[in-house]
Amino acid sequence: MKPKILLLAILVGLGFSLSAQNTAKADRKKNLTVKEYKQKAGAVIPYLDDITRYDANGRKVEEIEYTSNGSQKSRIVYEYDDKGVCTRELVYDHKNKIQKIRKIEYNTDGTKHKIYVYSPKGNLETTRTFEYSY
Repeated sequence: MKPKILLLAILVGLGFSLSAQNTAKADRKKNLTVKEYKQKAGAVIPYLDDITRYDANGRKVEEIEYTSNGSQKSRIVYEYDDKGVCTRELVYDHKNKIQKIRKIEYNTDGTKHKIYVYSPKGNLETTRTFEYSY
């Protein structure tokens, strides 16, 4: 009987530990800016390749990709609903001009169902549907 109680205590402890780790990981992303550098083979100096920004809730709100000469290649701004679910992505080009608007629909289990891609003028261009096999 005691081994079962010990095993249960270990499993409960692991559950709390994993939950605390996930919370700590999410807390680290609050108001975080991550700069990613790339270095070409044989080059001496790396260059800024990507910047990702997170808000006070730990949600990714912006991602900017750069060229090797330091100019903006593209930018994506992520928008969330009141439940914290990303429902829209605004895609910008190298001149910071909007190129695409992506609207995202989810299944009841939280997986992506469809992404609708619109032009800057609001015309539907493409639809991407997701199918999951378990």
